[in-house]
Amino acid sequence: MNEMHIRTMDERDSGAVMQIFNHYAATGFAAYPEGPVPVQFFPHLLEGAISAIVLDEGTGIAGFGLLKPFFPFPAFKKTGMLTYFIAPEFTGKGFGTQILDRLVKDAHKHGITTLLANISSKNTGSIRFHEKHGFTVAGTLAGVGEKFGETFDVVWMQRKI
Repeated sequence: MNEMHIRTMDERDSGAVMQIFNHYAATGFAAYPEGPVPVQFFPHLLEGAISAIVLDEGTGIAGFGLLKPFFPFPAFKKTGMLTYFIAPEFTGKGFGTQILDRLVKDAHKHGITTLLANISSKNTGSIRFHEKHGFTVAGTLAGVGEKFGETFDVVWMQRKI
């Protein structure tokens, strides 16, 4: 395996980023669409991002992360929302932590002091990951999602940084 490095995401990453996102859309509850979305969804994924990064292994993208404003109003300028996905063959190797650490650093640069993540209640691995990294459950929206014929909750997690 080549050495991993984190860099700013750009248009050339659209295919790889969407491939990772679509894996989770098609196979589980980590991404909310019920199946793959076209590469034309890429700009929507990036829309409003304060930070958009990829984990580059030299021969491809192993993961990506986004930091966006919670709401586009000055009253919420210190609160950011996180999204990140790691290609399945790279999970469990600490790369999610590397992406999270970089997004925290980027959040600090933008004056953000609170990070939020919304997670499907069926995505227990992500909930455990966030708990391990200092996030606590801030609230649960019961039964608001349905995918693959299954109803799920959205768990909001929060971390002060």
